[in-house]
Amino acid sequence: MSGAVLPAAAARRLGLPARSGALGTAVAAYALLFFQPGTLLLDDWWNNPEAGHGLLLAPVAVWLAWRSRNATPTAPSPRFGIAVLVGAILLRYLSGLGAELFTMRLSMLVAAAGLVIYFGGVRRLLNWWLPGTLLLLSIPLPAVIVGSIALPLQFQASKMGAFLLDLRNIPVRLDGNLILLPGHRLFVTEACSGLRSLTALLSLGVLAGGLWLRMPWSRAALVAAAIPVAVVLNGIRVFLTGFLVFFVGPEFGEGFMHVT
Repeated sequence: MSGAVLPAAAARRLGLPARSGALGTAVAAYALLFFQPGTLLLDDWWNNPEAGHGLLLAPVAVWLAWRSRNATPTAPSPRFGIAVLVGAILLRYLSGLGAELFTMRLSMLVAAAGLVIYFGGVRRLLNWWLPGTLLLLSIPLPAVIVGSIALPLQFQASKMGAFLLDLRNIPVRLDGNLILLPGHRLFVTEACSGLRSLTALLSLGVLAGGLWLRMPWSRAALVAAAIPVAVVLNGIRVFLTGFLVFFVGPEFGEGFMHVT
């Protein structure tokens, strides 16, 4: 019959989602509301080396969510979903007034969670904890937080590198994040803090723990282990750079640390 509305059972038999119209409207409204922060986020992923991991994490998160979409029966929670969506829209508006990118991007995730709750319920959102965590990790941290994390990592990498150089009987003196060698000064910059490797290892720990481990404590232990591993690997990198600069030439410091 022309213009007739298909019953839900008939729509399912024909492969048409019963709420496809509402879902399409919601997706269109979401794309319109978050177009600006979404495009800025994509630009950061593509052009900012500190945020490039998002190009990998976001597609993996979407694929994991799609793969497990029918794993557990769920019931929609429209009222709670609308409440979360209202909060996300308010957060988007306030962050837009303050031009605060991190909060604006965070509102994208909150709104996405609201849509999941509206159409799939809280249980569906809980089942998608792994994709949600990966999406959260794909959002670049504010510059203030990055600076506060990077500086201790720089000092730690400098200390470990200098310690290993001293073990090899190489004359070395440490001044903050400045490694002094005979005839050379190696400055461990923010780019050499190991923050990128830390982000990559944390993301890998979350992904591996979510896919292959079942106990929450084992997942937490795996993620926590990423921190000392990243620090040690970066310290070894600093040591190898200083070793090559001292025994071979300063050109081996290019691309790793600043040589003056």
